[in-house]
Amino acid sequence: MALSDAQRLDLLQSPTGKVRMVLDTDTYNEIDDQFAVVQALLSPERLDVQAIYACPFHNGRSDGPGQGMELSYEEILRVLTRMGHASDGFAFRGVTEFVGPEKKARHAEAVDHLIGLARASSTEDPLYVVAIGAISNIASALLLAPEIAESIVVVWLGGNAPHWPKSFNQLASFNLRQDVGGAQVLLDSGVPVIYVPASGVTSHLRSNVPEIEKYVEPHGEIGAFLAQRFKEYSTDHKGWSKEIWDMAAIGWLLNADWAPSEIMPAPVMGDDMTWLKAEGRHPMRYVGHVNRDAILRDFFDKLEAHAAT
Repeated sequence: MALSDAQRLDLLQSPTGKVRMVLDTDTYNEIDDQFAVVQALLSPERLDVQAIYACPFHNGRSDGPGQGMELSYEEILRVLTRMGHASDGFAFRGVTEFVGPEKKARHAEAVDHLIGLARASSTEDPLYVVAIGAISNIASALLLAPEIAESIVVVWLGGNAPHWPKSFNQLASFNLRQDVGGAQVLLDSGVPVIYVPASGVTSHLRSNVPEIEKYVEPHGEIGAFLAQRFKEYSTDHKGWSKEIWDMAAIGWLLNADWAPSEIMPAPVMGDDMTWLKAEGRHPMRYVGHVNRDAILRDFFDKLEAHAAT
């Protein structure tokens, strides 16, 4: 049976206790995913990370979505190795094609694994799916097993703030732009969605080289690795800072006060990435701000404690 709005609103509240979650990530696309992966794994008191999925991307760092997924999978393994975390039965390859405008489900071990975990969950004990890349793996799972919309909550760092002009969405919203059809599947499925915009919201979550060198680089092999990734992203660090977008999705799960939000009707996503209002749409939660200092302080403290063990 489909979720009632009352059930969906209950699932859209900040969870209490320990959160069972999976992380879906285009880890090699940029440098922020690596930070989000590490923060999630360093938070076992709050987050029970049950799997990490590599999702596709296509830009100057890959020759197509399939290679983007494979590069992301390899980067996940590099992060896990440096944290001393096993990858067998934990890291999974995702789809090699986007769902696309035809809204075609793609098959991958990550999709099958997600469906299995979701079917073992329930409305009373949902699985949180933190998606910080193109939504293709999750959309494929929803197309293949629509019933899982009743037992998962998707935290998606996708498009930009709803009030931003269409041209800003087209230029800056990488995760949305990669698979608009997949985003339409997500927003039309009725699954509870915590929507975390990129530009206009998580674009405020930035750091710079002096901060990274002081609070990240000295702390173990993983700290040195993250600092290397951060610094090599630009050849000119003078007056330069970098968004660490994806940490905001983890931040909301760790402490909803770090990412204030409100309930709004789920939009209809236009083919041109515009937000279209429609009557009678189910509710979703929209994060409108992030507390950059709180999220980074939590990360720095946990990284330092991890290095000291």
